[in-house]
Amino acid sequence: MPVVSQGESASSHTGAGEWAAIARLRERFSGGTPGPGPDEVWIGDDAAVVRCPGAHALFALDLVVEGIHFDLTLGSLADAGWKALAVNVSDIAAMGGRPLQAVCGVVAPAGTNLEALMDGMGEAATAYAVSLVGGDLSAGRQLVISVAITGTTDDRRPVLRSGARPGDAVMVTGPLGSSAAGLASLRDRSGDEGRTGPLATAYLRPQARVREGAAAAGGGATAMIDVSDGLSRDLDHIARESAVGIRLDDVPVSPGATIEQALGGGEDYELAFTVAPGAIAGLVDRFRQRELRAPLRIGECVADPTVRKIGGADLPIVGWEHKLA
Repeated sequence: MPVVSQGESASSHTGAGEWAAIARLRERFSGGTPGPGPDEVWIGDDAAVVRCPGAHALFALDLVVEGIHFDLTLGSLADAGWKALAVNVSDIAAMGGRPLQAVCGVVAPAGTNLEALMDGMGEAATAYAVSLVGGDLSAGRQLVISVAITGTTDDRRPVLRSGARPGDAVMVTGPLGSSAAGLASLRDRSGDEGRTGPLATAYLRPQARVREGAAAAGGGATAMIDVSDGLSRDLDHIARESAVGIRLDDVPVSPGATIEQALGGGEDYELAFTVAPGAIAGLVDRFRQRELRAPLRIGECVADPTVRKIGGADLPIVGWEHKLA
């Protein structure tokens, strides 16, 4: 969810946008040699899955770009460093994994305070027990931070986007919309006012739900994704990968946010996942035993893969998609 187009609907850009480009790349590389081996996953999930002896290894990479993912008039370089690592950790969490190591590449204009940037990244590395093991620096006109991260699900199978089945419940790990509301509040104020409030913090310092992802995976989650592009768009990804429809009953909205921000604002980094109805009670108990906030049931998967509903209305597929053409 970029700062310039919070909550923008991308339905009119599907032919020339980010997801169309990803589809072309997926088609190009999925049938080549060598290709993914048994139990391996390449393009299509929050992280690649590579089979290693005794474990499933995860690899992911994300870019954060000044003017798209962060605005230095609203937050600090340390905030940008935190976000760059945290959003990558979130991709590992979305597979039910734990992060291990990361490398970071930075393109920065002359005079950029790299120490401040790395302060924020170091804080996130400590918070998520990630080893920053290398990287690269280059001069450029615009600040760009690229992080590549490894992770593992140990001996447990990763949770993919493609495992949802008709009848599965749709759940989220918390209320949504706080990041979008935080961005709006930062834009509406001047100076440092409000930068430490809960909504602003949700936008500037997003939290990756690593423990929640592991609890969901261990409790029987059948498909999972982190809410980065917007709930409706991210659930649409699960629905498409799993060939199911989605019918939502309700969406939990963070205090101070709107339903529109909850559905399409993005960058909440809560986890959305599906689970068989018979496993819900055990899964919720698993969260509570780990002193985690109980996940919330918001709907169900249905057999018709064309269904996207909220209540009795059509679910708008809104959120962020990069325009690449």
